[in-house]
Amino acid sequence: MTDVRHWLWGEESGLGSVDLWVLQSPSVRVEILTLGAIIRSVCSRGKDGQMGDIVLGYDDLEGYMSDKRYLGAVVGRVANRIAAGRFEVDGKEYKLDINNGPNALHGGLRGFDKAIWLATAVEGGVQLSLTSPDGDQGYPGEVQVSVTYTLKGETLTAAYQASSTKTTPINLTNHSYFNLAGQGVCGQGAADIYDHQVSISAQSYLPVDDTSIPTGEVRSVEGTPFDLREPVLIGPRLKEVPGPGFDHNFCLSSPGEPYAERHAARVCHPPTGRVLEVSTSQPGVQLYTANFLDGSMTGKGGARYGKHSSFCLETQNWPDAVNQASFPDCLLRPGEEYRHVTHFTFTIVCSDVSQRGEEKEEEKEENLKSVHSLYKTQQLFQSTFTS
Repeated sequence: MTDVRHWLWGEESGLGSVDLWVLQSPSVRVEILTLGAIIRSVCSRGKDGQMGDIVLGYDDLEGYMSDKRYLGAVVGRVANRIAAGRFEVDGKEYKLDINNGPNALHGGLRGFDKAIWLATAVEGGVQLSLTSPDGDQGYPGEVQVSVTYTLKGETLTAAYQASSTKTTPINLTNHSYFNLAGQGVCGQGAADIYDHQVSISAQSYLPVDDTSIPTGEVRSVEGTPFDLREPVLIGPRLKEVPGPGFDHNFCLSSPGEPYAERHAARVCHPPTGRVLEVSTSQPGVQLYTANFLDGSMTGKGGARYGKHSSFCLETQNWPDAVNQASFPDCLLRPGEEYRHVTHFTFTIVCSDVSQRGEEKEEEKEENLKSVHSLYKTQQLFQSTFTS
């Protein structure tokens, strides 16, 4: 069973109140904000039995309002980059705000990450809804959007839906930054992800130009640093990748393939035993290794988030698809429904594979007690921090 609770977390002048929703199963605890549909924290157990928060974030609302790196947020209308902030639909050109070099990124200057979403309880989770008006950030059509987060056992599911009054590009994803080493309530955690192992189930990836726009080529990963079909240690592999690190789309399916859920990625942190597995119905996943975090951001408990301190697995359509005819279609038309789903599963590496996912009832009860204990400690810390 999943326990679902919520309460007022903060007030933002001109926007309104922001609520915190908590989803808690015997093994995982997830915090979600109505601001930006943000995943504020994910607490999971390591092989030593200790709970740790494996998502980067902030202690207060002010941190999220001033954040420019989309920590934990749902980004849109269009995640990733649109070249030169321009596209054409039905013979009409649309111009977007430029907010990433010469390009538009993650929906614009004030995208979905800075909106307050309407929350409704559902079984095992919460549904967050948003209306994006016609012309919002330069995009055509009024769009009704929802993301439903549900937690069942070890798996957090994000299910997205949208409809539009006009043809518009859309590409929604969650932008959580993970570090499986885990942070305690005072923010202590690993400074980097070099000891994480990653694998991605992709035969090809998209090369990019010097502004991170795909060149249009779909290149095989064979013989390149982007071949992650077998687990590799992130630290050494980052030294082989051109530029500051991974910020590339891995192709999980080809244009025109039918809607289907596929395994996307697996990341393991051997020292703690924590494992994150991701599956999705989206045709791509962007691996981003926090190349542009520079230590200037003060996160939970005063932690400083620096370069390569975390990783993102952004399940998505291929970047700049609205301008690249050979890429999977990203247009949502009137009368159509946009939908996709992503599953995040948090487990532990077990020495005895037969025991995996088969905890005894007393172990489950102990897990739940530990999660409650961590939550109470977090509440005490937040109370001290904000007083």
